[in-house]
Amino acid sequence: MLFLRSFIFTLGMWIFTPLFMTSALFIAPLTAITRYKYISNWAKIMLWWLRITCHITHRVIGTENISDHPSIILSKHQSAWETLAFQTIFPPQVWVLKRELLWIPFFGWGLALTSPIAIDRSGGREALKQLAAQGKDRLKRGFWVVIFPEGTRVAPNMTSKFHIGGAWLASHSQATVVPVAHNAGEFWGKNSFIKKPGVITTSIGKAINCRGMKPDAINTQVATWINDEMLQLKQYS
Repeated sequence: MLFLRSFIFTLGMWIFTPLFMTSALFIAPLTAITRYKYISNWAKIMLWWLRITCHITHRVIGTENISDHPSIILSKHQSAWETLAFQTIFPPQVWVLKRELLWIPFFGWGLALTSPIAIDRSGGREALKQLAAQGKDRLKRGFWVVIFPEGTRVAPNMTSKFHIGGAWLASHSQATVVPVAHNAGEFWGKNSFIKKPGVITTSIGKAINCRGMKPDAINTQVATWINDEMLQLKQYS
């Protein structure tokens, strides 16, 4: 039954995504925020389809910690689920991602229209400069910036080094950081075809004022909170 439900979800996504993203090409001349609002409907529909086919829903703890101004989200990364759900939980946002994702037919085309910060991971310090410049630009334009500091999806009960990029942007832009933990990987694992029914829990931590903080200090504070909160979320798995 799990295989069948997962297959139906995937089949629906394969059929719907090319149609929706092709329609999105017609809104390319519109403003960035308008394009985002239109394309984010894809994520909302996919979450609905996930609930109908795989019986996966979610709860959110700490919504009172969502700041009232554009901020940087530094989040745990376990699944493809959070890239969908964050669009329903947080204000309009852009993602920091590897530029190769923009080359994926249909999906990448729509992604490109959301004004992402697409970087060359092999760029070293130049990539950090690009992140800082584009990140400041997106924040000024009213977008939140979503960054997964671990750089890749990490399996439940595992931890990975937090890369400096997100903290670097926060330090140089003096923006507020909102740390986020969740247990999506328990239900929709990395590269997993099978989706397990259940309720994903997302926990939003208290906003961190990064004014005057060094990147290393920001990273340490965020990593400590996320790793501690992941232990608390085990009760919901």
